[in-house]
Order: sequence, then structure tokens, then C-alpha cells
Amino acid sequence: MKVLEKIALIIYSSIMLILSVVLCLLVFGWLDMGLIGDVATNIIVGETSSKIVLGVSIVFILLSIKCIFFDGTSKEEMNERQGILLENESGKLMISRETIQNLVNSVAMNFQSAEDVTTRVELDKENSVKVFVNLIVNEEAVIKELSANLQAKIKEKIKVATDLEVKEVNITVKKVAPTQQETE
Repeated sequence: MKVLEKIALIIYSSIMLILSVVLCLLVFGWLDMGLIGDVATNIIVGETSSKIVLGVSIVFILLSIKCIFFDGTSKEEMNERQGILLENESGKLMISRETIQNLVNSVAMNFQSAEDVTTRVELDKENSVKVFVNLIVNEEAVIKELSANLQAKIKEKIKVATDLEVKEVNITVKKVAPTQQETE
């Protein structure tokens, strides 16, 4: 969010909080309706105060319209969310986040001790990748060896397939699944 939008949101939220508290106090009878009426009349009827209230109201109307109908994210931010955009003299290539996740999943499932895998990929402006892998492994897995081999293979596969640098491959072993014994 931009600074102006943050400031406007803080002011808008504060005004809504004050109005909500005043309405609650009126409903419970802890505040006199005549007093609120007198304050509102003085603010609206006064020459200077009415112009200030009108200006603030117009600003809030415009901010509300902007927030409702216009997205504040830039095209660059949208591309970062979707994937990595690579350009060369022949054109552009968008490598989606899902493509990288599928690459990681295929590498992980090639390991016999990996039972199930879920992946999350973070991309940054420098076209570098952070991979987060959640694994369920079988009970015969040597976790330290598996994770080291998996990290190396994931980095290698992403580099070969996409020519992107992988900053980190973070692996979390969520569960050790018992091996299924055959019944005779």
C-alpha cells in the first residue's frame, strides 16, 4: 500500500470507530441525542466548519470510489505474483509460479522415500526463487540425506529448466508415514 492510502485508511478507520462508539453510546442511552444534534448542527451550519466538512467528505468519497473500483497493485506487482517474466531480443517468457511448483513436485516424487509433497514458491524482483517443500516420508527414509539430495536436485532442475537462480530450498518433514505391509 502506498503511504497516502495508508494514511487515508487510518483516518477513515478512526472516523468509523468514533461514529460507531457514538452510536453505541446513543443506543444505550449514555449520551444525550440533543447534544449530538447540537454539535452536528454547529458543524454543518458554521461557515468555516461546513467548508471543512464538505472538503473532507469529498476526499473520502473519492478515496472510497478509488478503493472500490480501482486496484492499487501495479502491473509489475501483478507479474511478480504470477511468475517471473524473462525477456530477450526475441520476446518475453512468463514462467508461472505453478510451473516451478510442478517442477519441484516432480523432482521430489522421484525419490522413493518421499510419500507426498506440497510446495510453495516465492519469487522476487531479482528473478531469484525461494522454494518451500513440505514432505511426508516413509519410515525407511534417511531424512538428512534425503533433504540434502532433494535440495541439490531441485536447484539443478530449476536452473536447467528455467535458467533461474534458486536462493533457498527449505524442506519441512511434516510426517513419517509407516510403510504398508503386505498381508498374505
